Amino acid sequence: MTIEAGPIEPYQPLPRRLTPMTIEELLTRQFPPREMILAPWLPVKGLAMVYGPRGVGKTHLALSIAYAAAMGGALFSWRAPKPRKVLYVDGEMPAATLQERLAAIILTEGRNPLESDMIRFVCADEEPNGIPDLSTPEGQAALDEVIEDAELIILDNISTLCRSGRENEAESWNAVQDWALAKRRDGRAAAFMHHAGKGGQQRGTSRREDVLDTVVSLRKPQDYNPAEGARFEIHFEKSRGFTGPEAEPFEATLTDQGWATKALSDVLEARVLALDAEGMKQREIASEVGKSAATVNRILKRSRGEL
Repeated sequence: MTIEAGPIEPYQPLPRRLTPMTIEELLTRQFPPREMILAPWLPVKGLAMVYGPRGVGKTHLALSIAYAAAMGGALFSWRAPKPRKVLYVDGEMPAATLQERLAAIILTEGRNPLESDMIRFVCADEEPNGIPDLSTPEGQAALDEVIEDAELIILDNISTLCRSGRENEAESWNAVQDWALAKRRDGRAAAFMHHAGKGGQQRGTSRREDVLDTVVSLRKPQDYNPAEGARFEIHFEKSRGFTGPEAEPFEATLTDQGWATKALSDVLEARVLALDAEGMKQREIASEVGKSAATVNRILKRSRGEL
């Protein structure tokens, strides 16, 4: 009698037994202090997302973040306490454009990280078969092979690197979220660059934000002109671990001398005074800048020394 063997089921490893802590164990356990990659918003083992509309300057900012982290330098008021190795994964930009933008950063900063391996790049433009879909086990395994000792992984951007499933379905993000949490357990940080939708919010499911430490929104100023290039407002929509002045929004502009910043209150005041000088009435100014007439009135009175 011949017995035919059935199909072999794939091996499924048994889950490890969970290890709950008592309240006493949790309160007395000595956890190492959480270090920062780029203070105040990107900690070691941190997960973050930076999103904004097309053409606002996301890649300029992402490269500047990578550079500051790798050199132990600064970006805006953000500080990198020590150099960290960075892996930059680009799924959209031509490698020649990345080269041009990185060279401009080096020129304005006066230091050259290319003398070491502090920043490494995976460019879809230079990969014969492109970068595999990071929503799949195969794509994640391919990236894991080249992470090596990187402490920060910058993924630019979600739309081009994570291609499986539907953007608006929460379940489609599960595989990427599991991968990101695994990197956190390995002691690494990850920063996802992403597009904003037509309504201004990050495109797709809000489920992406659940496990993130930080969500940074880049917004076009009301008087933005595309000819200005990279100019945007930076707003912290989620800021786990920091509040107060460090979480205040500000405006950033990329100039020939590097990044320049202004507090949004200063930007608003300058705009109101300029429109007032043009002869506009207060209600017209309020409509133009998107503020109340009372706010415009206070700014004008303060400028005249009447407050």
